[in-house]
Amino acid sequence: MKKRIISVLCTLILTAALPVGAWAQELVLGGQPVGIELQTDGVVVAGFAEVQTETGSCSPARDAGLREGDRIVQIGDTEVTAAEDLIAAIGALQGETAAITVRRGEKSETLQVQAAYSQDGQWMLGLWLRDQSSGIGTLTFYDPASGRYGALGHGVTDETSGEVLPIRGGRITDAQIVDVKPGSPGTPGELSGCADRGSELGDIEINTEKGIYGAACAALGEGSAEVGSPTPGPASILTTLEGRRVKAYAVEISRVYTEDGVQRMLLTVTDPLLRELAGGIVQGMSGSPILQDGRIVGAVTHVSVTT
Repeated sequence: MKKRIISVLCTLILTAALPVGAWAQELVLGGQPVGIELQTDGVVVAGFAEVQTETGSCSPARDAGLREGDRIVQIGDTEVTAAEDLIAAIGALQGETAAITVRRGEKSETLQVQAAYSQDGQWMLGLWLRDQSSGIGTLTFYDPASGRYGALGHGVTDETSGEVLPIRGGRITDAQIVDVKPGSPGTPGELSGCADRGSELGDIEINTEKGIYGAACAALGEGSAEVGSPTPGPASILTTLEGRRVKAYAVEISRVYTEDGVQRMLLTVTDPLLRELAGGIVQGMSGSPILQDGRIVGAVTHVSVTT
């Protein structure tokens, strides 16, 4: 029999970028899907392309030393917060060499770059750019005392570097689940959701390794629970497999431990219905709250498969 094991961060309440006392000791429970839209702080280099010129093809950005995953924050005297800023600045340079500043993890690098003039009459660096990210996640909790929420259970990361993306803003929206692709050995499966971009639920202020946090536009979630600490034994997760309907599914906390200063736990999915419909935990369930003895003790973050 295949078992689905998930690794879970269980310090979701106390590790947000707010003082411990900022969260109430009783929180409204999540479990429903939300659409997630983020704007990055700077423009991320997603890849390189060849610029076709009258003398041949080239990639000025790659030749200048830029790398995939670099975050461009300035070119010349122009601050770059979105792709449009970079495109406009490149055009204004008219082929002059300029300093381009990028962030690589915690470090900054300044490189010299010169755009190439393409056959269709544009100054180009030969870059694929990304300045936003979107997807489906799960609401973890809502704090009625502060009007704030936590969701996703882990950070939104850069696809190339795996690092948590610095952001300049974002929002969560209403969403519903339309399909479930069950997991199988070696493959976690996924939820397919549809976000309602016209129904905003809150803004996104911070993106951390423990999840996304912000202010809600209105009350979210249903029911409530006090914040607690996990112990080995029976528990449940709240999540959505169809539409917007949140249900509880049985799991077993098999281990609680600390790694890199963060308390974590391992869960085994024991609920036969969850195993039948989804094969266990699948992508898109990240952020689903974990309940034990009537208390919220953590949130789903990652899934791995064992036999």
